[in-house]
Amino acid sequence: MSRAEEMNAFVVSVESGGFSAAARKLGLTPSALSKLVSRLEDRLGSRLLHRTTRRLQLTVEGETFFNRVRPLLMALDDAEAEIREASASPRGLLRLRCGSVFAVHQLTQAIPHFLEQHPGIALDLTISDESIAASDEHVDLAIQIGMPAETTAVVRHICNVTRVICAAPAYLEKFGTPQTPDDLHRHNCLWITSLPALRRWSFDTDEGIRVVNIDGNVIANNAEMVLQLALAGIGITCLADVIVGDAIRRGALVPVLADWQHVEPVPLVTSYPSSRNLSPKVRAMVDFLVAEFSHAPWRQS
Repeated sequence: MSRAEEMNAFVVSVESGGFSAAARKLGLTPSALSKLVSRLEDRLGSRLLHRTTRRLQLTVEGETFFNRVRPLLMALDDAEAEIREASASPRGLLRLRCGSVFAVHQLTQAIPHFLEQHPGIALDLTISDESIAASDEHVDLAIQIGMPAETTAVVRHICNVTRVICAAPAYLEKFGTPQTPDDLHRHNCLWITSLPALRRWSFDTDEGIRVVNIDGNVIANNAEMVLQLALAGIGITCLADVIVGDAIRRGALVPVLADWQHVEPVPLVTSYPSSRNLSPKVRAMVDFLVAEFSHAPWRQS
C-alpha cells in the first residue's frame, strides 16, 4: 500500500468516527483498514489514534497530522477530478445568477445559442439584483455589473459598460433638447431610487468634472421601469448601455449631452468561487459569455 492510501485510510477513519464506517466507504474490511492506520503510525513513530470499542479519538499528534494531511488529500482529489473533467463534454445542471438588467436585455436572447452549442447542459437561472456571496453553494456562476465584493471569487472580465444620457424623440420635440448641463434643471429627469448615486450626473467641463443633481416628477426603484418611462416620453434618463442600446439603435431613444457627459466605464464580469474547480459546464458558460459579449454588441450600429 502507498503512503497516500495509508493517509487516506487515517483521514476517512477520523471523518467517519470509526473503522467500520470508514471501511464501508473505502470498500475494505475493518481489520484491513486498521492495519493501514497502524502501518502509518509505525512509519511515523507516533500514535495518531486512541482506539476504544465505541469510537476513535485523535491524539495531539494525530490532530496535527489530520489537519495537515486532509487538505492535501482534498487537493489531490480536486486535481484528479479536474483532469478527468477537462476531457469530458460539458453537461449537467448549471446554476447561474444574473442581475435583472443584463438578464432581460442581453442574456435572454443569447441563451438559445448557448443551449444549441451545449445540449448536455441545463440552466437554473436566478435573476436578482440583491448582493450575494460568490461562495454561495447554490450558485455555480454569477454575472454582474461591477466587481464582486468577495475577494475570494475568481473573476473573468467580459467588457465595460457605460451609462448614456438619453430621451425619447417625443419628449425632446415637446420640451427641447438640452444643450448644456445647466439646461437639465429645466427638464424632467428620471433615475433609479435604489441607486442614489445615479441621481448625480457627471460632465466634463473646462474647469474639470462637474456634477449636476437632477430632479423629476416620477422615480422608480427598478431600471426596467425607468427605461419604460423614458420610452413613454416622460423625461430624460441616464442608464447603462446594455439597457438602452437597442432602443437607441431603433431610434426610440436619442443620446443627449454626449459631448459633455463624463464617461465612467463599469466592468461587466462573471465570477465563481475560488474554492471550486472550474468544471466543464462552468468553463463552457464563461467562454461563451466572453465570446458573445466582449465586443459589447449592444453598441453596434
